[in-house]
Amino acid sequence: MNIPSELKYTKDHEWIKIEGDVATVGITDFAQGELGDIVYVEVDTLDETLDAEEVFGTVEAVKTVSDLFLPLSGEIIEFNEGLEDEPEKVNSDPYGDGWMIKLKISDESQIESLLSADAYKELISA
Repeated sequence: MNIPSELKYTKDHEWIKIEGDVATVGITDFAQGELGDIVYVEVDTLDETLDAEEVFGTVEAVKTVSDLFLPLSGEIIEFNEGLEDEPEKVNSDPYGDGWMIKLKISDESQIESLLSADAYKELISA
């Protein structure tokens, strides 16, 4: 299982790449494997400012629909429009072309509450 060490993670199986005050967010390799074949990603919160743990969208797989929870408070400034035509990129490249949103972080102190790669490994192997 792929768990890049330079990323941060949440208990909801999202990964976060922090670059200055912008965070790129997607779901982990573990999450996409649990969901199965992803057929649709919906994010209708573009340009909205949300609090951490609010629902920012949904991911739809063949057998289930799952909410996506914002890992940090901030404004959603970009949606990966490539997922509209190719949602399966979340399955094939969850940490690359399968990213979901970019977020302008409003409270950088929240970063400390995210999980490290090692802590996330412990969570999913428990």
